[in-house]
Amino acid sequence: MSWHGQDVRWMLSLFGTAIGAGVLFLPIDVGGVGTLGLLLTIVIALPLAYYSHRAMCRFVLSARNPGDDITDAVEQHFGFGFGMVFTLIYFAQTFVLLMVYSISITNTAESFIVNQLHMPAPSRGLLSLVLVGVLILIVTCGTTVVTRVMSWMTWPVIAVLALFGLYLIPRWNPAMLTSYPRGTGGGLDLGSLALNLWLLIPVIVLTFDHSAIVSSFTVNARLEYGAEYAERKIVKILGVGEPMMVAVVLFFVVSSDLALDPARLAMAKAENVSILSYLANVLNSPAISWVAALTSFFCIFKAFLGHYLGTEEGLGGIIRKVAETRHRVIPRKALRAAVNAIMFFACWLIAWANPSVIGMLETMAGPLIAFVLMLLPTYAIHRVPALRKYSGKASNVFVFVVGLVAVSAIVYNIVELFV
Repeated sequence: MSWHGQDVRWMLSLFGTAIGAGVLFLPIDVGGVGTLGLLLTIVIALPLAYYSHRAMCRFVLSARNPGDDITDAVEQHFGFGFGMVFTLIYFAQTFVLLMVYSISITNTAESFIVNQLHMPAPSRGLLSLVLVGVLILIVTCGTTVVTRVMSWMTWPVIAVLALFGLYLIPRWNPAMLTSYPRGTGGGLDLGSLALNLWLLIPVIVLTFDHSAIVSSFTVNARLEYGAEYAERKIVKILGVGEPMMVAVVLFFVVSSDLALDPARLAMAKAENVSILSYLANVLNSPAISWVAALTSFFCIFKAFLGHYLGTEEGLGGIIRKVAETRHRVIPRKALRAAVNAIMFFACWLIAWANPSVIGMLETMAGPLIAFVLMLLPTYAIHRVPALRKYSGKASNVFVFVVGLVAVSAIVYNIVELFV
């Protein structure tokens, strides 16, 4: 099947959705694990990204009607009750990421104003209000405008991340290669290593995740090419886009970690800023600092747009399903207006509050994404008759096991709350 301009735009939108909080915070999180964290990321990144998103696309394609999204597919296969539960989880995982991006874009802008423009920090409430307001204004223009804006912004971001990785090569040092969690005696702390690797898995899942836009992407492909050719087109786009995404992200992550020692990575985590924002503040070149800060801003900006599509789909599905139980139909325009208003105030307030980004990624966003992206589609492959032809593959086992490990990180968060 030949390539069209729309296919390239969707590929870049998928890439752009993934290039956000994960890639900007993964180098910092890997810093707590050291060499083994880098190796784990390198080994599982590509199969994780490709097989999990392919499975999710196939699940959406199994829906009864061409325009049905992932929430409709779940309800059709597993019933209204589970469909509502899934819709709540689907909304929660994209909503958490929107919170992360709202916090991150505010912190990035504040850091840029203070460190690059050398101006006093503005009111956080006002700054977050303006930034979130602009983002919500863009998404109200519709999916076509969102994907166009994201595709325009993705190529420059890809180029900058690759060039930034090259720029950092002369700064590489062996500190990360000899780094590992140490006990009080200075030796390897196996308990800390196991815990850090466990909590790293959800962040790796998040880094290479664009599940928030997968449902919209799959529905569009099915409407555009029909049920017979949609999967072929989807697999072709993923087959080009996923390796490109993984290559760019891994090179940037590895280069960033080798250029900084673990102590500096720990400092970046404490400051609650992305790796690019931190590098912008510690590098001696004003030009590079500006490029790093602006790239960080644009990464978060476009990732917010991509994840908003999933959040809107999830929250809209919840409201629609509740209305249906009362035999009411909410007009599409009224539903979108209500969702936009709710999301605006929620994103603004959380950005103003500024909780820890890394903590949200490790114990909330990553596990929820793993359930939606990895566990449900692979489970459906063995339960849904229309998907059974894909069962019995080693790739399904790999995706399910990694997803199970990522979801189990929620257990750590619950235990930490009560211990």
